[in-house]
Amino acid sequence: MAKTSLRDHFLRPILPTKISDVEVDSEKIIIYLSDGRIIHTPLSWFPILRTAEPEQRKKFRISPRGIHWDSLDEDIPIETFLDDYR
Repeated sequence: MAKTSLRDHFLRPILPTKISDVEVDSEKIIIYLSDGRIIHTPLSWFPILRTAEPEQRKKFRISPRGIHWDSLDEDIPIETFLDDYR
C-alpha cells in the first residue's frame, strides 16, 4: 500500500496569490483571487468605504499589493483578505 499524506491530495499554485477582480456593493467587498478563491468581506470592516458614495467605491485600481481608491485615499492590502487581520 502506497503511503500518502493529506498534503498529497491538494494542489496549490506555485505563483503568489494576486487579486484578479473586485466587486463592491453597499454591504460587502467581493475579491476574486488568481488561485480561484472568492472572498466576501463585510463593508463594515472599512469605515471609509462604508461611508463613501457608491460611485466612489467603484473607482478603484488593483495593484500587486492590494486595492487603491485614489479619490478616497484608501489602500487595502491583499493580506487583509487572506489572514485574520483584525
